Amino acid sequence: MRAMTITEDHRLELAELPEPVLAPGEVLVDVVAAGVNRADLAQTAGKYPPPPGASELPGLEVSGHRRDTGEKVVALLAGGGYAEVVAVPEELLLPAPEGIGLVEAAGVVEVAATVISNLVLEAGLHEGETILIQGGTGGIGSVAIQIARHLGARVLTTVGSEEAIATARALGADMAWNRHTTDLLEAVRETGGVDVILDVVGGQALADHVGMLRENGRLVIIGTLGGASGELPIGLLMSKRGRIIGTTLRSRPVEMKHGILEATQYLVWPLLASGELRIPIHTRLPLEQAAEAHDILRTGGHLGKVILEVARPAEGTRRGRRRRGA
Repeated sequence: MRAMTITEDHRLELAELPEPVLAPGEVLVDVVAAGVNRADLAQTAGKYPPPPGASELPGLEVSGHRRDTGEKVVALLAGGGYAEVVAVPEELLLPAPEGIGLVEAAGVVEVAATVISNLVLEAGLHEGETILIQGGTGGIGSVAIQIARHLGARVLTTVGSEEAIATARALGADMAWNRHTTDLLEAVRETGGVDVILDVVGGQALADHVGMLRENGRLVIIGTLGGASGELPIGLLMSKRGRIIGTTLRSRPVEMKHGILEATQYLVWPLLASGELRIPIHTRLPLEQAAEAHDILRTGGHLGKVILEVARPAEGTRRGRRRRGA
C-alpha cells in the first residue's frame, strides 16, 4: 500500500509498505481520504509520538470502505491514516454521515468528537451560557461555533484577520475579534465574561483566560499553540470557583473513545444530514502532497479542514462495488 512515512529528519515521504496486520477486534478499512490535524504536524516534527501500540504513521481520521462488509465508514485513529489501508478497532468506526460526500467525511470524525467531548461532555455547555472559542475559522473552531450555537449558547470567537471576522459571524458567532489587534481580556470583560473557554492557545493565555471566566466558569485546554506552560492566578481561580480542564482525544482508551463517538453520532450526524451543520473544507490535496497540506495548517488563515485524497477515484469506486457485490 502507499503511505506517507516520517523520515528521521522530520519530513513526510511517500513509501510502499505492507498492509497492517489485524489485531483482535480490529477491521481493515480501505481509505478514500484522510483529515489533516495539527497533531499530525506535531508528530511529524517529533514532538507528539503516537501512543504505545499505535501506528507510527500520521493521520487521526479517515473515511473509506470497511473491507469485510463494503460499508461506507469514518474511523477515529490513534495513527496510521495517511495510508491506503488502516486497521482500526471496530468500536472506533461510525457509518459515514449522510448529507456530505465520502471524501469530505474524512474531515468530520476527529473534529466533531473533539468538540462534543470538550463542549458537551467535559464543559457541560448549555443554553444561555456564553463561550469563547479561540481560532474560530480553523477546523475545530468552525465546527465548535456551529455546535455551540445549536446548543443555545452565546458565541464569542477570535480570528486571525479582519477579513475573517465576517466569516466567523456567518458561521454563527455573535462576536468575533482579530486576535492580532484586540486586547482580548478587556474585550471579553466588556461583554460580561464567559462561562466556557475552548482554548487552543495554552500557556501564554492562561492568566488572561482565568480573568475572563465568570463564577463557576470552565477553561478547557485542548492545544498549546502559545506554549506548554503559563502563570496560573490561583487565588482568582478559587474566588470564581472556576475549573481548568486539560484534555486530549488521541491517547484515551478505546472504550472511552467509543462513548465519545456514540455521543458524536447522536448529536452531530442529524445536524449534518439536515444541513444545519457544515464542515468547511479549505482544500483537498492528493496523498503525496501531505507536506503541502501541513504547510497550510502551519501558516494558518485557512477556513475549515484540509483533506488528503488517498484512493485514486477509480480505485475507490472499484473497491466499493466489488465488496458490495460479494
